[in-house]
This record gives sequence, structure tokens and C-alpha cells, in this order.
Amino acid sequence: MASDNYKITFEEFDSLFEKLKNWGRWGNDDELGALNFLGDADVVEAVKLVKTGRRVTLGRPLDTLAGPDNGHPALHYMTHMGDKRSDEPTYYTDFIGVDFHGKSASHMDALAHIAYKGLLYNGKPAGEVVVSTGSSFAPISRLAKGVVARGVLLDAALARGVDWVEPPAALGPSDLEDIAASLGVEVRRGDVALLRSGQMARRRALGPWDPDQSGVGLAVTALEWLAHRQVALLGGDGDSDARPSPVEGVGAPVHVLAINALGMCLLDNLDLEALSAACAEVGSFEFLLVVAPLIVPGGTGSPVNPIAVL
Repeated sequence: MASDNYKITFEEFDSLFEKLKNWGRWGNDDELGALNFLGDADVVEAVKLVKTGRRVTLGRPLDTLAGPDNGHPALHYMTHMGDKRSDEPTYYTDFIGVDFHGKSASHMDALAHIAYKGLLYNGKPAGEVVVSTGSSFAPISRLAKGVVARGVLLDAALARGVDWVEPPAALGPSDLEDIAASLGVEVRRGDVALLRSGQMARRRALGPWDPDQSGVGLAVTALEWLAHRQVALLGGDGDSDARPSPVEGVGAPVHVLAINALGMCLLDNLDLEALSAACAEVGSFEFLLVVAPLIVPGGTGSPVNPIAVL
């Protein structure tokens, strides 16, 4: 379904923003947002989902090649190449650097990543808490313990019987209902919901394109569906936003509603192809998910390599 079918006005978007706001729900100084829905007991139940011990990576390799979806290629070079010393051993070392917010690197957005009308989640003035050295409010380092939770794969491509959902497309609440029903899975409180549109399969088959111009993601109304179910974390093989944006004047409305209104961190640019195959093979689309961001003091996010355990 094309994004045009989900267009709403700026005024309608603002009303939805106010309706979904979790500001103050867990206190005015809360920095966890929707991750408050994920408790210790939920972690224990998630661990019980492991049946075979099969592990699946959801991260994409760091991409050092420029392209339409990779305007800031990652850096990787060797710093020592078996340099001789006076004694053994010799050393091989390397450097990596990545401007990870974008369309190529698998990463986690912290709540400090998105401001709307000058305010971060919980109404914190962005200009006061985010400075040149990073953010003093809700940086990624607050999540140093990581996220261990029940993951649910909402596999839109598989549910529709296609290799991928062709962009541009926006998936609304009824689409999510249909996908969940088709796969026999239920989205619950404290879950990590992962949306697979098959965009990595499309990229491998047809080559890269600019997802800022044509992308698959969620309709803004889908955020109500996720909020009602008290989802703790949202991710996908895109960045969760459908493009072109269905809201004039708001370039990434799902980012605004998720991160800023709901306090829900995002997992962007995952590779969900191997997970899709594994889930289809075992006949279950729920699993243990482990996400461990780097501990970057003041960071607005971090590269990640989430691991699903079936």
C-alpha cells in the first residue's frame, strides 16, 4: 500500500503526538521510556523461549562503500601490519569509524536522538541537554545493561507471500493485525517488535537505492497499535519510517512518535533475512532477543549487532 494512502495533515499529526505522549508517565526525569514495560520477570520468560540454542545475527556488516543508501561510508583500515618488535609476538591491529545514523549501519537510536519542536522525550529542552560533547539526558550509555527481551518478527513479506514489499509502502494497524494473524504470533507488553519488509533481499537482488526517496515502513497510525500493546522497542530492516513522508513538514514522523512521544528507542537497518528463514523453519516467530549497544557516554545511539536465539 503506497504511503500516499496514509497521508495526514500536520494538525492531525500533532493531535496524534499529544495522544501518544508518555511524558511524565514514569516520572519527569525518566530516561528509559517504553523500556519500562520490560521487567525482570519478562526477561525470565523470554529466556524460556530458547529451544534449540540456534543464534542468528541481525546486524549488517559495516559498509565501507559509498552508495545511494550510504552517504557516509564506514572507515576500516589497518594500523599495524605485523610490525616487528624486539621480541615475539608481532601485531596486527586496525581502526574502525562509523557515522552510524543513516541507512546503511545497523544501529540503535537513543532517546536523545530526536527532538520535536525543540524538545526531547519527557519535554527536556534539546538545546540545553545536547551539546558538542553529547547528551546529558537519555544517552545510549544509560542502556549499558543492554536489552534482553521477547522478540517478535512481524514478517510482512512472508505473510504476503512475496520476496519483499515493494517500496514505497506504509503498513498500518490492519496490516500489522493481518501479519500477526498470518504468522500466528501475538505482540505483547515488553516485546521488541521487528518489522521485516524484505528490503535486504531486494537490495541483494536489484542493488541499492535511496530509501529516503522510496522506503517501506509504518504508517503513523501504526504507532497507536504498538502503544496499545506496550511494546518496549521497535526495529526493522529499514528505519521504521515510510518514505516519502505522509506528513508534510515532518520528515520522519515515526521517529518523532516513537522516540519523542512514546519514549521508544528504535533499531534501524537490521538484516532480518536469516531470521525470517530460521523462524519459518521452526514454525515460530517469537524468540529471545539480545541487544547490547556500545557504552558511548553522551551518545545519541550506537552501532549494534542484535542476536536472536531460538
